[in-house]
Amino acid sequence: MEKTYSVVFYSKDLVEPVKKMKNFLRSKIDWYNSCNSEAHITICEFTIEESQLDSIKQKLSKIADTFTPFEVYLDHFDSFPTNGAFFIGLTEESKKHLVPIMKKTHETFKSLKHKSDNPHLSIGRRLTPENLKIASELFTSVNLNFLCNEIVLREFDPAVKQFFVMDAFPFGSNPEPEFVQGSLF
Repeated sequence: MEKTYSVVFYSKDLVEPVKKMKNFLRSKIDWYNSCNSEAHITICEFTIEESQLDSIKQKLSKIADTFTPFEVYLDHFDSFPTNGAFFIGLTEESKKHLVPIMKKTHETFKSLKHKSDNPHLSIGRRLTPENLKIASELFTSVNLNFLCNEIVLREFDPAVKQFFVMDAFPFGSNPEPEFVQGSLF
């Protein structure tokens, strides 16, 4: 049976403060896309047969093993007006650490349903221009951070229309050795 999964950066440290923001926005504009989603930074989303899951987990473990933990700082609010997304943005330094992990993950999987190249933490998606304006007036400053020391695999539950954490792959601080062209003579 086919199921939908996502790979994300996730930290329990962000869940509660972001949930409070989402609930506050919901109290002003009612229900909106992502209002019930736990805080995360999306890397990619894909649909596979359940029988392929062990292979995916092995690949994620191998990817994660090559990275070293680092601190991520989220320091501003922003939006993508074209698709109605309101989000918490990251410092440029944090992006420099996250983007290579995202790219390596994208390269590992052949058919992705969705991939993100611009790390951000969504507060709301598909907001109307009016609701984007309300969100930008409600939220003007933010200062969050977390230790990024793993990537997380989540499974989509169609009954509740939410993703749930199913497995985490810790960073092993074992960079892959560089391939060096040798010479026989």
